[in-house]
Amino acid sequence: MVVLEKSYFRGQSVARLDAKGRLRIPAKFREVLQHRQSDSVIITWLDKCLVVYPIDYWQQIEAKVLGLSQIQPQHRAFVRQFISGAEECPFDGQGRVLIPPLLREKAQLGQEVLLAGLLTNFEIWNKGAWDQQNDWGREHFREIALDIAHTGF
Repeated sequence: MVVLEKSYFRGQSVARLDAKGRLRIPAKFREVLQHRQSDSVIITWLDKCLVVYPIDYWQQIEAKVLGLSQIQPQHRAFVRQFISGAEECPFDGQGRVLIPPLLREKAQLGQEVLLAGLLTNFEIWNKGAWDQQNDWGREHFREIALDIAHTGF
């Protein structure tokens, strides 16, 4: 019998940003963060959406990034985009997190957003961009699944 780990993000939720850009994290994602004893998250931009990490997992990412070359142009470009855009965002008393304006702009977030759990992190998408990305994934699912099957999955 397989026991599902409670400290992973799973599923999808549609949510709304308030006028100040605050997002109420869905209960199932807040539970994961509480289990990981995280009272703030790191939010950064990647691939048309925002990516949200618990602090402990983000620290592992930073440790790996320290091993990248500071001279190799692709490494610097990655760090420039992924790390320099990262912001630590604490929760307020109502379980909301303020998404900084620059990050909202990069992901083109409107009022309605979609949150997608990806086990160690979750993404925040503009609902229209999510629909486009999801359509592409459905159209290419067979070839994606075959590629993943070659990894032994």
